[in-house]
Amino acid sequence: MTEQAVAQTQQKLSAEEAEARRQEWVRTQFQKANRFLAEKGVIPSKVLADESRYLVPYMAIWKIESKRPINKTYWVMSGDLPSDFVDVKVAATARDAVRHFSMMWQMQAENLARSGATRDATQAKFAQLLVSRAESLYLVHNDDKLWNVQA
Repeated sequence: MTEQAVAQTQQKLSAEEAEARRQEWVRTQFQKANRFLAEKGVIPSKVLADESRYLVPYMAIWKIESKRPINKTYWVMSGDLPSDFVDVKVAATARDAVRHFSMMWQMQAENLARSGATRDATQAKFAQLLVSRAESLYLVHNDDKLWNVQA
């Protein structure tokens, strides 16, 4: 085997390995989103994969239908951030949902601060996490390259 053939084989293996890691991360985040919904009393029935988006290894935004307790569709966030969900009516697209979570978390952190809850170290840390992730989500929302939009 020539050096070039060995290098091509290694690149192919690396690409396959990277894809396998990506798929495992997506699968893990899907399970995390389902668990989160179940903890909130929502039983998922179907994921709308074509409308869901992933920014591996940071965040996944899922469009998930439920049948229990009622037929409803949600945007569900999971990843290296707090898991959360909202009714699909608040955002038409995954990108809009990311912006919604960003604004919602900023307001939630502000409400924690105004209520005095941030005097507790755990609540203060949580508020800081919300602000940090909200700012990151805002940047993700505004980056056309991440959404395959021609600028």
